Amino acid sequence: MKRVLVIGSGGTGKTTVARRLAQRTGLPLIHLDLLYWRPGWQPTPGDEWQQTVGRLVAGEEWIIDGNYGGTLDLRLTACDTVVFLDLPRLLCLWRVLVRQLRYFGRERPELPPGCRERLSWEFLVWIWTYPSRRRGAILERLQALDQGKRVAILRSSCEIDDFIAGRPGGAS
Repeated sequence: MKRVLVIGSGGTGKTTVARRLAQRTGLPLIHLDLLYWRPGWQPTPGDEWQQTVGRLVAGEEWIIDGNYGGTLDLRLTACDTVVFLDLPRLLCLWRVLVRQLRYFGRERPELPPGCRERLSWEFLVWIWTYPSRRRGAILERLQALDQGKRVAILRSSCEIDDFIAGRPGGAS
């Protein structure tokens, strides 16, 4: 496990899981949100973002957390391990609301300066519709991966804890 990709809906805990994995393994941690967003929530232009992600995945070792579907193929090809956080959407929504309250009007550590915590209706809808609109396609992509890649589909906090601790049975 030297190149680990952590993906999932908003509110699944991608950043926290990636941070915990980095602490356990000593692998360098890369938060895509920190690199994608510019002050004032301005996105990185598409071509530039592709090049950035290409450079990131060329590294020998890393843990990358984040979605960004436009670069998922690059990251899936380069990783040796995928951690898909497949948690219930009500839990995800709850976590996003708690995060909003915790960081209201402030910047989170995994975001660049000038990107204060915000909550939009579009983001809530994205979380709510993730199981029906995106989950199936993600599972298909994971199933089609090279058999040499480790895929961990984690559906609960207990499974997440088991996976991070290296205990068997923490993934399906």
